[in-house]
Amino acid sequence: MSKHPTAYDPAEFEQEYHTSDIELQRRTFRRKQTGKSVLISLFSTLIFVVVIVAVLSRSSGWHAVQKTFFSPHYFMDSLPAVAKGLLTNIEILFFAAIGVAVLSTLIALARTLQSPVTFPLRFLAASYTDLFRGIPLLLVLYLIGFGVPGLGLFGRIDPILLGTIALIINYSAYVAEVIRAGILGVHPSQRAAARSLGLTYGQTMRLVVLPQAVRKVIPPLMNDFVALQKDVGMVSVLGIIDAVRAAQINVALSFNYTPYVVAACLFIAMSFPVIRVTDWYANRRRHREESSGVV
Repeated sequence: MSKHPTAYDPAEFEQEYHTSDIELQRRTFRRKQTGKSVLISLFSTLIFVVVIVAVLSRSSGWHAVQKTFFSPHYFMDSLPAVAKGLLTNIEILFFAAIGVAVLSTLIALARTLQSPVTFPLRFLAASYTDLFRGIPLLLVLYLIGFGVPGLGLFGRIDPILLGTIALIINYSAYVAEVIRAGILGVHPSQRAAARSLGLTYGQTMRLVVLPQAVRKVIPPLMNDFVALQKDVGMVSVLGIIDAVRAAQINVALSFNYTPYVVAACLFIAMSFPVIRVTDWYANRRRHREESSGVV
């Protein structure tokens, strides 16, 4: 009677499929280089901080700048109002991100259509991206925020809604090009294989092409999201009481610029997790690509 293995034996597996000596040497070398790099980075950062502190403390206007921009009293005094305004920025960001994701995907799909019948859609999509990538966001906010109410077609419109629409219109032009690059980066054989299995064009794009395209362009998409987080503060030009406008009001009352620093710190705190996740994903993908050829 033949003997069949009943359980997985890690020791047996390690003996049969062990890491090569070359790879072990590479890992040891990388660990040494990482430790050395950390020490050098800490030392250089310490020197850099010391130099910056020395230069600032010896400048003639440092005390005036410190009092005007970094006052602990005005920082704590303006923090509640600016933080309350930031909630409006987060609300706008939430709906704008959803709108940008939907509209930019539709535009990218329209630009990748190949049939001659769909030429009008391709032309409109290309014109849209060319137009709104060439107009600064501030002008789009002015045109939508003040132009649409001036038509008098919809009565009074909430400025928050107008600001959200302006952000969606402007950012969709950029994100659509990123998604289109991801779609074009998927090898044509993927489409051919899907169609040979009987999938329609829509099913091929939804089930095969788009998932691969999005994975390819996640880092630039997350960078665009970080930029959107920052530019949400520009809706203050429409009179919305967001973090930036709340800081401006406090500056006008106190004649001290510390509230602007408060707003900057809150925006950094809002963007920092996404920035770190973007870096983590980029490094993870790079390590995965490098390890795919390990001997």
